[in-house]
Order: sequence, then structure tokens, then C-alpha cells
Amino acid sequence: MKWSANWNWKKLFFLLLSINFIILFVIVFLIFWPMEEPTYPQKEFIEEDAGAEFTIRSGKENLTELANAFLKKLPKEDNFTYMISLDDEVKLLGTIIAFGAEVPIQISFDPIVQENGDIILQSTNMSLGLLRLPQDRILKYVNDRIDTPEWITINPKEEHIYIAVTQMELKSNFKVKVQQFDLENDNITFRIKVPNKTLGL
Repeated sequence: MKWSANWNWKKLFFLLLSINFIILFVIVFLIFWPMEEPTYPQKEFIEEDAGAEFTIRSGKENLTELANAFLKKLPKEDNFTYMISLDDEVKLLGTIIAFGAEVPIQISFDPIVQENGDIILQSTNMSLGLLRLPQDRILKYVNDRIDTPEWITINPKEEHIYIAVTQMELKSNFKVKVQQFDLENDNITFRIKVPNKTLGL
């Protein structure tokens, strides 16, 4: 009986040791797995198309609702949930299920408007639970779990997300560019180009 109890204790010890090795292997794998260089879409300038332009102003609340409605339609892994929050920064907030527990993830971005109206979200802060992983690895983890359209490029190495707003596919055939993205003053403006061909001109 005593021998059986000792044997069970040893089996539990080796099982726990094996689990620890697996966790350590996964962490090391995430840290040292090489990252591929992303391919950016070629920049477009909506001014080159014939048509009328209009300026539309929005606020953080409306844009947050629109962004989250879009994100819900993106394919993603079942154990990964996330949302966008616009405050003084753009924030990606979410949770992943790992080893039966919810692990919070948060990435803060500084939006930088490009000369053609596209936008770069440059990361300023990242966290994945209590794991002290390099920031580029956290963004790679997100990139591996979200199937983004061609006009969104996640670059873990540069720690930013490039959003080619000018190449968004809209059913109306309208073209869009970001003109101003001032979160502090809640001033977000877009230029909308309505091509002549859309109006039958």
C-alpha cells in the first residue's frame, strides 16, 4: 500500500514536471520563432481619380462603434476575443484562453496619418498577462490569430499596424482618406471621393 502511494506521488511529480517543460517550450518558441517581413500594399492617392470630394467629421464614440462592428466580421481563433477602444490612444483590448484561464492582452497605439491618407498605428505599450515577452512577439501573436484583409498589414518587427484606408473596398465605390486623427481633441476627419463613373458621369 505504501509502495502504491509513493508510485502515485512520483507519477504526479513527473506529470507536473512535463507540463512545466511544455509551457517553457511554448514560451521559448514564441520568443525565437523568426518573423517574416510583411508586404505593404502600394500607396494610392485618391486625388488621382476624377470625382467630387467631401469632408466628413466623426468622433471617437462613433468611430469606436464602427471599428468594433468591422472587427466582429474578421475570422479569428475561438479562444481569442478582442475589441477596439479610442481614448487618448487607440487601444486593442482582449483576452485569450491559455491552459484553461483567461489571459488579458492590451496594446496601445499612437495613430500617425500618412501623406496619402493612410494611417499607421504605432504601438506605444503592450502587455500579455504577466508574461514578459518582447513587444514584437506580442504583436506577432495577434497577427497569427487574426485574418486581416489585404489593406491591413500587421508588422511585428516595426511594432505597428499599417491601415491602407485608401484601398478599403466599399460597396459604393467611394474612396476614403484620413485627413486628421486627433484623439485628444476628439477631431477625426475623412475625405470622401465620389468617382464620376459612380454617378454615371
